[in-house]
Amino acid sequence: MNLSASCTDNLRLLQHEAGGTADLIVSRVTVCGIRCALLTCEGMCSAALLGEQIAKPLSQLKIPCESGAALIRFLREYRLTAADTAEAADTNTALHLIFSGFALLLCDGTDTALAFGIQGYASRGITEPSGELNIYGAKEGFTEPLRTNLSLIRRRMKSPELTFEILTAGTASQTDICICQMRGRAPQDMVRQIRERLAALPLESVLSSGYIRPFLEQSDTQLIHSVGTTERPDVFCAKLLEGRVGILIDGTPFALVVPQLFCETFQTLDDYNYPPLYATVLRWLKYAAAVIALLLPAGYLAAALHHPALLHETLLRILTEAEQNVPFSPAAELLGVLFMFEAVREAGLRLPKAVGGAVGMIGGLLLGDAAVSAGLLSTPVLTAAALSATAGFVIPEHHAALAVLRPAFVLAAALAGLPAVALLGTALLLHICGLEAFGCPVTAPVAPVRTNKLHDILCRAGFRRLSQGNFRISDIRR
Repeated sequence: MNLSASCTDNLRLLQHEAGGTADLIVSRVTVCGIRCALLTCEGMCSAALLGEQIAKPLSQLKIPCESGAALIRFLREYRLTAADTAEAADTNTALHLIFSGFALLLCDGTDTALAFGIQGYASRGITEPSGELNIYGAKEGFTEPLRTNLSLIRRRMKSPELTFEILTAGTASQTDICICQMRGRAPQDMVRQIRERLAALPLESVLSSGYIRPFLEQSDTQLIHSVGTTERPDVFCAKLLEGRVGILIDGTPFALVVPQLFCETFQTLDDYNYPPLYATVLRWLKYAAAVIALLLPAGYLAAALHHPALLHETLLRILTEAEQNVPFSPAAELLGVLFMFEAVREAGLRLPKAVGGAVGMIGGLLLGDAAVSAGLLSTPVLTAAALSATAGFVIPEHHAALAVLRPAFVLAAALAGLPAVALLGTALLLHICGLEAFGCPVTAPVAPVRTNKLHDILCRAGFRRLSQGNFRISDIRR
């Protein structure tokens, strides 16, 4: 609803639209003989800025003004009270500004309100990212306030090519979302599609990055994400330089990066701080860990049940003796151990830190010594599951996919052995190769092959080589 020229009517209208909320603070003042009202939201504004930049200058203002419109025009054109100012002509815009930390000035004789940005709400300080630890990288991570995250990016990227575009999502939450791009590097048709999808979000609230991520991906059922997340401003800036589009969400420290390639989930920032040969060894270690984490339990079960000829005679004897006194089948053992591993992990994550360590210790005793001593589990099954779980820690980005795929491969191995495992693996590869995000194949530059872009995939080339052919996301788009 549009504002009127009466300050009293506007106040009544805004208080009605706000439902009489207790955190809407109204201060009635007279400025230059004109009745005015200053509206703020308790806890969202800085009291020091309110007094120094708004209240004090208004109380000292001595100019002849015939109407509120003249006062608003003078403040807007000749008096700098706050660096961030905005105008509101309707109640929705006015309330959105107030609840975003602005101080709103209403004056008699004008149907326009002037807002001053004096945000000062409490927030968590900048700390080291909890999920993307690095040895040589910066120790700063994104935090919850959007403006703080924008400053972390701008400190690292002072180029005028870096642009921010702020949208609002969520009919109830009215959450600020920022689209970040490097002009001239990010494909503009991809930016346009992302902007359109964000503007059309059918959500009442946007409380975290997980609310938006599915609407930017190809399908809700895909196992590999084509939209990445990061807590690190340095990683975020590196992706922007490659022509990707970044999305920051007010209220969450996890930024989205569009698109994310499958090979990037095996890369870390420290890879580019180590010597190339050592970084290459680490990268292949992650590839091997991914194979072990996914296929070791299924491979063990297939060899034990359907293909004993693949095992050495001594190893086969050990497996046979270990399984003789166990009351469950090897498939049931493996599925039970994998289930208990996920249960212990989830309990350790959700419980308070003081209790989480105790849960891990109890789970280790339960799944380890106690279960084997009681004859409920065999040592080879427990070893295979433990090695698979440990290898999965090397690639935390794929934990959700591994939690779904491990039991599926175990069931396939129990039913038909290695042929079923190979068939399911082929289906998984086809699924991954069929994924794309805004025209970018997720498996690029491996499939389809871009031979001139493989120097940072199979190995990590030196910076002299990397600087000669800078990677751009436009190079792999269809």
